[in-house]
Amino acid sequence: MRLGIDFGTTRIIVAQADRGNYPLVNFEGPAQQIRDWFPPLVAARAGQRLYGWDAWEAQAEPGWTVVRSLKRWLQEAGPETTVSLGGQTVRFHQLLAELTAALRTHLQAHSSLRMAPGETLQAMLGIPANANTNQRYLTADAFRAAGFDVLGLLNEPSAASIEFGYRNAPDGKSVRKECLLVYDFGGGTFDASLVAIDDHVHSVIASAGVATMGGDDLDEILAELALEASGLPEADRESLTQAEYFRLHEECREKKETLNPNTRRVAIDLERVREGWPEVSIPVADFYDRCRPLLEETRQVSQDLLEAHPQHSIDTLYVTGGGSELPVVARLLRETFGRKVRRSAYMRSATAIGLAIHADARAGYVLKDRFTQNFGVWREGAGGHRVVFDLLFSRGTELPRHGQEPLCRERVYNPAHNVGHFRYLECTQLSGSGQPAGDSTEWDEIRFPFDRSLQGTANLSQLPVQRGDGVASHTIKEIYTCDASGTIAVTICDTSANYSRQYKLGRWSAKESEVTPGRPTRRRHGHRGP
Repeated sequence: MRLGIDFGTTRIIVAQADRGNYPLVNFEGPAQQIRDWFPPLVAARAGQRLYGWDAWEAQAEPGWTVVRSLKRWLQEAGPETTVSLGGQTVRFHQLLAELTAALRTHLQAHSSLRMAPGETLQAMLGIPANANTNQRYLTADAFRAAGFDVLGLLNEPSAASIEFGYRNAPDGKSVRKECLLVYDFGGGTFDASLVAIDDHVHSVIASAGVATMGGDDLDEILAELALEASGLPEADRESLTQAEYFRLHEECREKKETLNPNTRRVAIDLERVREGWPEVSIPVADFYDRCRPLLEETRQVSQDLLEAHPQHSIDTLYVTGGGSELPVVARLLRETFGRKVRRSAYMRSATAIGLAIHADARAGYVLKDRFTQNFGVWREGAGGHRVVFDLLFSRGTELPRHGQEPLCRERVYNPAHNVGHFRYLECTQLSGSGQPAGDSTEWDEIRFPFDRSLQGTANLSQLPVQRGDGVASHTIKEIYTCDASGTIAVTICDTSANYSRQYKLGRWSAKESEVTPGRPTRRRHGHRGP
């Protein structure tokens, strides 16, 4: 059975590929209510952990710590990152795997899927367009650990473009050539992708976005306004526990999602947060004014992306993502893009549907996606007197399609040191001289023994890197591969000694700081340029 799974910040949405149809999967929620989403929640208490709808129900019970928006931690997490949760310390990777295992259990036993005994769940997974390699690896690995057969990872706005093409090609007929700007404002991230559509072939021209901005931030704004309007002493407002903050943000999220263009005030019931607290009424205009700077940034990202590609004039700005349901979003976009703005009929589920379509080989959709970062390695130049950046995969490089051979880059040279010290970096932009610029992420460093006497040494980090004449006759080859999901690996070979090592590239170091869920704080955002 093939599925498209949009692993969102506030909702996990699943669509099924079913003989040319792509229905959403419904789940049995609390009190036997039917929901078309699964909550990415974890609750912990005294050595116990609950996930999904079980965690949702635990929020009403004393002693449970309930955490939402796990996806937001993915940007900085590695496989050894730990989380302090309800008095427990647990690897973040384990939390993800247990959450996806709970999702799989609910799909099998408490959903609208009709599965045969032992049937395999094959999944095409959504990922933010600007996700780094850590996010991609951890997401795919968690689903594999939970028993899913992962078909691949697809950038979320790219998946939404496939859903758009499918909706506009009834009965499988050809759709006219069109240039689409996908505006995807979700629960925790914002992505914009410029996509050229020609029949069933979707070519991603470029992507940009903000990795840490979404509907969660709007919930927090509404929570701030509610606390300000409550008249409660500052000490009381500052004393909220993590569980109370969870209930406050859930109350604000639910009320935010009820807003329509005619709403003038929104009521926030603070007694749901703490007994005896009042209900407050917030003018919607005040809420929208407070949201405006964040939303203006999404508009600026979209405009910058288009200005960087003036040869592509868009026909449609396609609006998707749960955060985009806020009425002020469409109003803001129409101020700039006019009649080109088109809201998806499936704002929260367009990505999952597009993923299910892409998972269905019979649908015939071809996606040509692109590398979203500049990736390279620092090397010595001028005999060690300066450092230069060797660009391996440039932003905008077309990725191989699923099932094709990965991209490959090679470097061959004679070394000058006893140990190769490789320092990798990904960045959003390059300066005129080819040096990293814009947002950047330092990846883990790796070391390779150029001196053959060191090939059996387990920990090369304790050895000094020294120049030496004894290695100059060796021939070193670096082979870098990048697959359809944008994941990079390297094999480094001493070809003259028939010796090689393979490395996963990312941020896999065990030296990770512990994550402790607490009071959320909105960060200042800087977008990734086109």
